[in-house]
Amino acid sequence: MTRPIPCGRDAYRHFTTITTRWSDNDAYGHVNNTIYYAWFDSAVNALLVGAGLLDIVAGDPIGLVVETGCTYFAPLSFPGDVEVGIAVARLGGSSVTYRIGIFAAGSAEPAAQGHFTHVYVARASRRPVPLPDQWRATLAALS
Repeated sequence: MTRPIPCGRDAYRHFTTITTRWSDNDAYGHVNNTIYYAWFDSAVNALLVGAGLLDIVAGDPIGLVVETGCTYFAPLSFPGDVEVGIAVARLGGSSVTYRIGIFAAGSAEPAAQGHFTHVYVARASRRPVPLPDQWRATLAALS
């Protein structure tokens, strides 16, 4: 298996800052790997809500996660801020794959990077639907 090459900050179009919590550290003294996936989810959804695309209570469509992956390069730990970089790696008819980088605050190189794929579905039926035009335009700008 070939290890991915870390992508610097210029590979990302949007950044969200998240403050680490005491409970993020594991018994080994660094942020547990499961927390990175929570950061992926939080940063992507904060972006969508902030852009006026996602209404988490009543909006339609909604995104269901169908795939995630992460490669770790350096440990992070509490206390500290992380900066989550997001870019759109692939924009499909009803799906979006986000490229995500996790950076220690101010760091040029990521501590981790990965991907996160949403398939957008109708809230009631949970069946895939085409991305609305406003979503497509906003997400295309993050490519």
